[in-house]
Amino acid sequence: MIIILFNLAGFVAFGQEITKADTIEVVKDKPEHSPRKATIYSAVLPGLGQIYNKKYWKVPLIYIGFGTFGYFINWNNTQYQQYRQAYSDIVDTDPNTNSFEDLNLEGRWDLTNASQKQQFTKALKGAKDLARRNRDLVIISTAAFYALNVIDASVDANFFDFDISDDLSFKWVPGPVYCLDQRLIGIHCRIRF
Repeated sequence: MIIILFNLAGFVAFGQEITKADTIEVVKDKPEHSPRKATIYSAVLPGLGQIYNKKYWKVPLIYIGFGTFGYFINWNNTQYQQYRQAYSDIVDTDPNTNSFEDLNLEGRWDLTNASQKQQFTKALKGAKDLARRNRDLVIISTAAFYALNVIDASVDANFFDFDISDDLSFKWVPGPVYCLDQRLIGIHCRIRF
């Protein structure tokens, strides 16, 4: 009887070990947040890097910024085209081209007077150059805003897993310091924040 109980107890213990081995919990690693992915996403489609970084509130600001820049590019380009055409019409000898008369507000300039016509021509050239300069500056600002969007996504991705706990520690340990081939005693400091 003792032999039978001993064998049964052994089989039961063996069965419990197998059951225990079958119930091992599988721990999945948390995927690492990639700054490279965020940068590429934001470079391909502005705002996509911010979505990848879970900074959803930045996406409307990015598109409002691009919309504003687009509006001012269009407005300055329209002004430039208008002044360029008017300047081209006033300096040519064709009497049928007179788009510059639309810009002579309330007859402010007497275009029959040669001196005033010359001043008006000079003012048109200045306005044309200013509108072109402003349009070009807004285009450059748009490119800088695009680059800022990509940089923001990259920086946010680098700080995505940054530990912001209250664990600030200061550790100092005495240790050797080497100066001019001499071994001296000094203090090593390490600050963690």
